Formats: sequence, C-alpha cells, structure tokens
Amino acid sequence: MRKTLYITKSGEFKRKDNTLFFETEEEKRIFVPVEDINDIFIFSEVTFNTKLLDFLSQKKICVHFFNYYGYYSGTYYPREHLNAGHVILKQSELYLDKDRRLDLAKRFVGGSISQMKQVLKYYVNRRIENNNQIKTVLEEISSNHDDYRNATNIEELMAVEGHVREKYYSCFDEIIQNKDFTFDKRSRRPPLNALNALISFGNSLCYTMVLSEIYKTHLDPRIGYLHSTNFRRFSLNLDVAEIFKPIMVDRLIFQLINKKMITKKHFEQEHGGGILLNENGRKIFLEQMEQKMRTTVNHRHLGKNVSYRRLYRLELYKIQKHVLGEKEYEPFVSRW
Repeated sequence: MRKTLYITKSGEFKRKDNTLFFETEEEKRIFVPVEDINDIFIFSEVTFNTKLLDFLSQKKICVHFFNYYGYYSGTYYPREHLNAGHVILKQSELYLDKDRRLDLAKRFVGGSISQMKQVLKYYVNRRIENNNQIKTVLEEISSNHDDYRNATNIEELMAVEGHVREKYYSCFDEIIQNKDFTFDKRSRRPPLNALNALISFGNSLCYTMVLSEIYKTHLDPRIGYLHSTNFRRFSLNLDVAEIFKPIMVDRLIFQLINKKMITKKHFEQEHGGGILLNENGRKIFLEQMEQKMRTTVNHRHLGKNVSYRRLYRLELYKIQKHVLGEKEYEPFVSRW
C-alpha cells in the first residue's frame, strides 16, 4: 500500500536514479523508494529543481504545500493523465443543470449529516459521563434529518448543513471533557483556540488527501457541486471531504486529546493572535493521520477489507458513475 510522505524538516529534495532522497540541513540523507509514495505533503522550507518535478510527474505524484502556520498553500498537480473529455463534459452538463446539481449537492449534505450522527452515536454508546446533551442533539438532528431535502437552492442547502454542524459542534466539549480544549465557537484563519486549530489542520489534510485521490480518476477537481465552481482552483474535493471529515478528522482529534497524545504544550500563538499547532504537534497529528489512513475496515458492499484511504477513491468512482448516468450516487455512511 502506497503512503503519504510528510516532510516537516527543511532541506533539499532530490532525485537519484530511480528513487528520491531528502537531505536535511544537518546533511542527513533519507532515501525514499518512489514506488512507495502516493503523494507528498510539505510543511517546511524545501528546495528542489525541475528535474525532480519532471520525475514526480512521470510517477504521477501530487505535491501539496503548507505554509509555516500549517495552512494549505497550493498543489503541484502533474499533467492530468486520466482526464477524459467525455467525463469533463458530463461534469459540466450536470453543474449547469440547476436541478441535477442541487440533487447531487443534497446527496453530499445528506452523507455529511449521516456521518455526524454516526460520530455522536458512537460516543453515546460508549456511555461517557454527562452524555445527555449528546443524546439530545442526536435526537434533534435525527428528527430533522431530512430538512436538507427541502432546500430550493445551494445557499439554502448550505445554511441547513451549517445549522446541523453547529449543533454537532456543541457536543465536542462533552465528548472531550478536557478544560484545556474547549470549543466555544468555530473560528478559522486564525483559529482562536487549540481545538479549532486541530479542526482546521485536520480539515485541510482531508481536503488535500481527497484531491490526491481525484487525480487518480477521470474526474476534474475544478468542478464541484455543493461548493461552487468559481475562481478557486479546486472545489470537488471540498464536496467529497464533507462526507469524511466527521469520521476521519473529528474522531482522530477526540482520540488524540482523550489519550493525551496532544496537550497544551503542542500549540503556539501566532502574531495575529491565533492558536496553531507547533512543529511537534503537527508531527504527532500527521503520524496518527497516516496510521488511520492505512487502517483497514470491512466494506459491507465489497465484502472485503479496505483502507480508509481507499474509501476516498471508492467514493469518487461512485460519483463518476453518477455523473455519467450509470448509477445514482449514494454517499458512504460509516457503521463503526
């Protein structure tokens, strides 16, 4: 199984024959067999040349860049080797058809809400202390689960999803029960507390991981449906990530905090007043995220075990079939 290569130290990235090596400022060389790499995430000052980029393009490896604060900066997206004109036309046709676009956007939102409910059910079943609020919120979301179906446009749909997510976030303090990590309210760029910093960092990773998997399909990542196709570079990955953030990111955050793998010492304050993960905190998060992505679970429809990363690709294949009119898309819903 290929893996994500995370680079958190400064240095120089080079090609040597048919493999890669990274040389740190301490002149320590780390060799990486290129066939083992799915994609590369860079969180530090790294230099490389066009020879390396050409080699990565040949091997169809995306490179994602994050700035000093851990914010996503951009992607080196090699020449699309699988893009098919027919699929792009079908994506565009669906986007321009308001009814069909709204229908697909509703499917993304319905999947996202189902995943949020599944996370809450998991913690209710664990019988954590003071879970009355979690039960109440779960019941309220469940009783109003189909409200999103009544939306008449994308703006209304996103408002419904945002309202549900706000209720979902209100349970975080009950699930975590750690005064060092209180939610308060959702804040971004910059996050105003440690919990928001974890959510922002994890969500950003989720978006880019989905983007890497889109590259391996016939789909064009620039054409999204819930998130409008506009002057942003990519939007389809944002749509698909909505389905996976609750089980991939939020559950991981709860684990890291409740097991005390991440503590207050893993954060720092930026000049603008925001709170961000420091280098050690990012390393821990990345290690655990990669471990989670490589974990396998039983896929009830396929009847075999697949990795969490593979779930992304399988979801994209289903969306591709929907776009082509072969089979209606039904979003993945976790059962664990």
